[in-house]
Amino acid sequence: NYVNLSFNPLILMFLMILLVGLSLNLSVIWILVSRIKRWNRSTIFLCNLVMADITWILCLPCLIYYHFNNLNWTFGDGLCKSTRVIYHTCYYCSIYFVTCLSIDRYLAIVHPLKSLRLLKKHHSLMICLTIWTVNFLSSVPIPFLADTHACNNNKTICSLYVFSPKTSVTLPFSLYSTLLGCLLPFASLCYCYCSSVGQLRRVQLHRLKKRNLLTKLMCSALVIFGLLYLPYHISRNACIFLRVIWPDVPLVVQKADALFFMEMAICSLNTCINPLFCFLAGGDFRESLRHFFLIVLHFGHEA
Repeated sequence: NYVNLSFNPLILMFLMILLVGLSLNLSVIWILVSRIKRWNRSTIFLCNLVMADITWILCLPCLIYYHFNNLNWTFGDGLCKSTRVIYHTCYYCSIYFVTCLSIDRYLAIVHPLKSLRLLKKHHSLMICLTIWTVNFLSSVPIPFLADTHACNNNKTICSLYVFSPKTSVTLPFSLYSTLLGCLLPFASLCYCYCSSVGQLRRVQLHRLKKRNLLTKLMCSALVIFGLLYLPYHISRNACIFLRVIWPDVPLVVQKADALFFMEMAICSLNTCINPLFCFLAGGDFRESLRHFFLIVLHFGHEA
């Protein structure tokens, strides 16, 4: 049934993300490299977030062609496995860097003195390196679950582990990824948000702007989790779980697969939304971003 799921909205979403998401993220990288002279913890997390999203987006041309080609993979088994591994690794790195950005701003505003002692720039670098390493190692099972195989209609499928018949492996792996890659960051954000509400109500007037900034940042992260990440993980686990309990009811499984493809398309929007965290990353970055758009508008007016 996977062969029949050439989901056109997914193609359109991937094309839009390739154009819009790549442009936004490259603009952020240009600002970080050329305009920000003094990097802090937030800019380190932001840079890693953008690099994760750009790497994820660079997987899209192969996937777009794959779906345009009616789900016929022509790039070989090695690139199929690599694409699935990079896709999975960068997706969860992106989630963790969004979480790190939110927690960092929470610490800087609610516990400014304590955070300066506990979280320095070199600690941020170590955290980023750990996130990349752990998520890459967590993706090790994917090459053994996602591969290319020929079908009866002379097509070569680059499979997703979600659709693998090895449910005794894929279900625990999906649940593990959901727990550590989605629920744990989400719980951390909820804790920071709830614990900050009472404290921020008592802040002095001169910190009111920072309080509002933190509120917007935390709410934005929670909305992203609530609208993008959580539904995606629920639909993915449902796909695999239905294969376990109703393997002989293809209609139910096909509906679950179609829902998963729809959630995959929606969740892919995170690479276009994540650059918006730049506006909440600090005054220096916002000023550089404003200057960047003034330059763009100036050249556009002259043209």
